Amino acid sequence: MTDAAIAIHNLCKTYQGGKRALDGVTFDVPRGQIFGLLGPNGAGKSTLINILAGLVNKTSGTASIWGFDIGAHPRNAKASIGIVNQEILFDPFFTPIETLEIQAGLYGVPKKERRSMELLQAVHLADKANAYARTLSGGMKRRLMVAKAMVHQPPVLVLDEPTAGVDIELRQQLWAYVRELNAGGVTVVLTTHYLEEAEELCDRIAIINHGTVVANEPTRTLLSRAQEKVVAVTVERDIEALPQEVCFQKIALVGERTLEITYSKDQVNAGEVLAAVQGAGFGIVDVSTREADLEDVFLSLTRSVA
Repeated sequence: MTDAAIAIHNLCKTYQGGKRALDGVTFDVPRGQIFGLLGPNGAGKSTLINILAGLVNKTSGTASIWGFDIGAHPRNAKASIGIVNQEILFDPFFTPIETLEIQAGLYGVPKKERRSMELLQAVHLADKANAYARTLSGGMKRRLMVAKAMVHQPPVLVLDEPTAGVDIELRQQLWAYVRELNAGGVTVVLTTHYLEEAEELCDRIAIINHGTVVANEPTRTLLSRAQEKVVAVTVERDIEALPQEVCFQKIALVGERTLEITYSKDQVNAGEVLAAVQGAGFGIVDVSTREADLEDVFLSLTRSVA
């Protein structure tokens, strides 16, 4: 039994025709965490999730879920994971309560152990329990998908782009429920193109590009890899010509008296940048900085191997 919720080692997938979607992917998802799996379109994320779901056969390598190898123990592995796909998949002519009851039956959950109404209450759909699923809004359908993935109480939940097309209020409700599940011991794997969500929610993030893992670190450690920093400097007089200093990577005029300067924090510090501005003959009135975010790191890592 491994301590990882999901353990993937040297996983490869080559489709018919020679397209290599995964090329030796290796990483563990620690139990009890919210784990971000990020990458540009076509990076291999969906292939990886479909392999874990049992929808795509791996070419080589190993993957286990909650200690169960997906090849040797497929039933136990599938019972240990719930997956919310990008696509909305359920019969539009069933009601939400019927959808959950049928899904629970497919997983062999005894009737007395089913929690269908409890799940609908958790995702704020109790008042829609007996409405046809086709009448639900896009956000409601997304939340029903989350409830559907949890009917068998899996210890691992995979959310593949769960907030695509969902408004801000419903997004906040969904993340509140995900945090509640995580606090109750559910390990969550999240893929999203909203990088600010991953930065806020995830304990650890892996980034995949061209079928390989290019980063796998705690979120704070990953953010510290960004070396570019931006400082906005407001000076005491109008700027007729931009100062050019060696320590400036980029400089732009963003107002009559405000300079936006980009510098590399592994080569120079903010004090040296401000001293250079003063050395160019400008008195400084105000200073503000912008720290690098996950988007900066993501772009630097995915561009470097593009």
